[in-house]
Amino acid sequence: MNAEVATRDWLEDPVTTFATLAVPLYALATIALWFVSRPPGVSRWRLASVSALVAAGIALIANQAIAHVWDRPRPFITHVGATHLLSAPSPDASFPSDHAAAAFAIAFCVLAFSRWAGVWFLSAATLIGLSRIALGMHYPSDVVAGLLVGWAAALVVVHLGRPTIRRVTAIAGRITDPLVAPMWTRAAGWISESAAAARRARSGSRA
Repeated sequence: MNAEVATRDWLEDPVTTFATLAVPLYALATIALWFVSRPPGVSRWRLASVSALVAAGIALIANQAIAHVWDRPRPFITHVGATHLLSAPSPDASFPSDHAAAAFAIAFCVLAFSRWAGVWFLSAATLIGLSRIALGMHYPSDVVAGLLVGWAAALVVVHLGRPTIRRVTAIAGRITDPLVAPMWTRAAGWISESAAAARRARSGSRA
């Protein structure tokens, strides 16, 4: 099923490297949204970060429920000759893909608060889903099902859970603001000094 990747070293190496790095970097990017806006307050970026993390958790719980109904074997188990496993094997059910469900839940939540950031997250989620197929870990239908689960989880959080998310975000903000505010102050000072230095350099060059 993934012979096109497994039989080409020039393609296999980038795919496996991406699959190794993408998930932790994607998670860090989701958490980093919390720090994009200057404290204090309940900004859209903080709401996006909290909504995304909650939706990812809901998607993973939903996946476990679905897997108990249909424990679909992984393709590297069912199609031994046609699938080249390029990652450590997982004993979990194949359907739906946990990686796809969590990634798309995050992406759809971010999209609800920012179109341009959401497009970037959706692009990354798509690549994560495709990488799971390329590694021999999932069928395409597993990834599509993960996308639908993630979309449903995001809808629940963004539309039904927004009041709760706002309260959680406000409480979390009161905890993190004393730590984040000094970072913002230092960053603002550094940016101001850098801009002033650049202006002085331009003025000197004109003279």
